[in-house]
Amino acid sequence: MCIRDRFKWSFGVGASIAISILLLIFASGYGIATSAEENSLLTSDERNNIKIFSDVSPSVVYVTNTQVVRQRFSFNAMEVPRGSGTGFVWDDEGLIVTNYHVIYGAHKVLITLHDGQTYEAENVGVAPEKDIALLRINAPDAALQPIVLGDSSNLAVGRKVLAIGNPFELDTTLTVGVVSALGREIKSLDNRTIKDVIQTDAAINPGNSGGPLLDSMGQLVGVNTSIISPTGANAGIGFAIPVNTVNLIVPQYLAHGRLYRPILGIEVLPEPWARRFRVKGVAIMSVQDGLPASKAGMEGIWEDQRRNIHLGDVIIAVDEEPVVNEDTLLSLLEKYQPGDQVSVTTMKNEDIYNYSIKLAEPPN
Repeated sequence: MCIRDRFKWSFGVGASIAISILLLIFASGYGIATSAEENSLLTSDERNNIKIFSDVSPSVVYVTNTQVVRQRFSFNAMEVPRGSGTGFVWDDEGLIVTNYHVIYGAHKVLITLHDGQTYEAENVGVAPEKDIALLRINAPDAALQPIVLGDSSNLAVGRKVLAIGNPFELDTTLTVGVVSALGREIKSLDNRTIKDVIQTDAAINPGNSGGPLLDSMGQLVGVNTSIISPTGANAGIGFAIPVNTVNLIVPQYLAHGRLYRPILGIEVLPEPWARRFRVKGVAIMSVQDGLPASKAGMEGIWEDQRRNIHLGDVIIAVDEEPVVNEDTLLSLLEKYQPGDQVSVTTMKNEDIYNYSIKLAEPPN
């Protein structure tokens, strides 16, 4: 190498080093942050949000509901998307939890995991009265990250909550808010009352349904289910089913393959007839032989010789808790297990009767 070339090489290397030194001085002097510096600029609340989203996102899934339709002229059947929502991985066996209304009417349900892989789901069971559906996918263990369960009874108004979902088909979106109220009641798709619902102002939009509501520790405290809004978009009033409610449903399906709720063994008088008779409570239309109500001597409606219809027992309380309609009766019975002894108060011919009844198992 000639002297001139050596000079050029030395100058080039020296200039590169000098420029690097100047850039470092400039970066430190003018606030171009390194990753460590960026972290120091975050508030503790921001760091908490980022960590929760990073930790829980792999547990959140995309739920697609498809249905079969026939083409107008050829009548060929084809499968088309019917709707979409969110769900999350419950355990390492591939159990997925979402809302019942997300999969309602589906011919097929597809689950897309965080890694982009899609699996057809098997329907494990549904609880329409709680707006909960349980699905299962056959995915590798490495692809399944179960969500960490919390305790919704520890919530208080004002506590921070975070929602992760797929609003408007925008996958894995985070919104943050607080618990606005506790103990709310909403109606399910089958018109049953869902009690002890969590109200939050964390944005819940179409597509968020079935997604997790998390506390500040990243633990599941609820399943986002619905909103109140005149436009259908978020208006700051969202609702979530408490995780403690879901935690009662899942073991029942895994152990029994169905909801395992105790029964009295009665058939309830239909609502139109109840209104006609101005019933205040739950009128029994008939009792089933061999089941608790029949064994206790309760009676349904009966017809006299002139073909006039008369009411039998009308249930007005269970363990002194008022019963105003079938919905409240079913909600009260959910508190008990088959085999529990309860006191059922009825009215018959304007007289009050009290029956001691041992609740039975539900039929298969």
